[in-house]
Amino acid sequence: MMNYKHQHNMENTMYYMETGSTDPAYNLAFEQYVLENCLSGSYVILWQNDNAIIIGRNQNTLQEINRQYVEDKGIRVVRRMTGGGAVYHDLGNLNYSYITDYNENISMEAFNAPVCRALRELGLNAESSGRNDITVDGKKVSGVAQRIYKNRILHHGCILFAADTSVLSGALNADPEKFTSKSVKSVSSRVANISDLLEEKIGMDEFKKRIRKELIGSGAETFFLSDTELDLIEDLAEKKYRSWEWNYGHSPEYTFHNKKRFAAGSIEVFLNVKNGYITDVVFFGDFMAQTDHTAASEALKGVRYCREDVRKALDIPDLDRMFGGITAENIADVIS
Repeated sequence: MMNYKHQHNMENTMYYMETGSTDPAYNLAFEQYVLENCLSGSYVILWQNDNAIIIGRNQNTLQEINRQYVEDKGIRVVRRMTGGGAVYHDLGNLNYSYITDYNENISMEAFNAPVCRALRELGLNAESSGRNDITVDGKKVSGVAQRIYKNRILHHGCILFAADTSVLSGALNADPEKFTSKSVKSVSSRVANISDLLEEKIGMDEFKKRIRKELIGSGAETFFLSDTELDLIEDLAEKKYRSWEWNYGHSPEYTFHNKKRFAAGSIEVFLNVKNGYITDVVFFGDFMAQTDHTAASEALKGVRYCREDVRKALDIPDLDRMFGGITAENIADVIS
């Protein structure tokens, strides 16, 4: 249900929005609604979540979180629609979403540039780093991810301003594969709060103003959704983002299981094999997916369980978008 306003936007108009909520389920539903229904112009949304773990689209939730800790502290667990790893959100974080027309020439660095600029203006040595981070002097201050929908792209990030990083290490079960040679303490030492790095102290409101200025430039219009649309968002939040099925889901028993880490992230595969043929396959991981990988799972059904056939079956369009740089060769290695 779209109101006419969305369809008559000028192609290059920039709009600014806020969700007006700190509920993670509502905020993620809001973002999804704008991505799928506001189909022309560019939109910047600034938002904050209170006390939540936000799980990557392809992660196995129960393996990622310390469930007892999460329940004791009343932390909400919500799955987002983009790839990457699990992150802790509280009101010391600032989240931003940038939604615009998809153009395969735009790099992750180009999307990160406005945030890096805002941080540099505050005197910080900020840069795009690795596959999806913004760092200051080697410490991660923001993680970003993307989602492609039709001809639109969502780029969003979570900026650590004054978050409670002790909760971060308590709530997440650090994946031992990420820290083979380090102790678990490295989770908190790898990230830093911007407020701790600033010479001249500012509060969240001022920080938000600085980020907003760089993201929207001059002359963006503030944009409001209609009451009908806000009702649709609340409905999506309730049916999807607050549901056990979406946030936890269930993994059936599998006959084969393997996990490997590559430069582009970790991937875990659960397979059912019957009479030498693959009957079912499920992928988990913190790879930077931009689209669903259903097509890859379907392509492998009915395929002979041998490396060569698996590799051949994965010769499908958009594999790179599904697994964020993990290749058909890599997947064949994990499966066989």
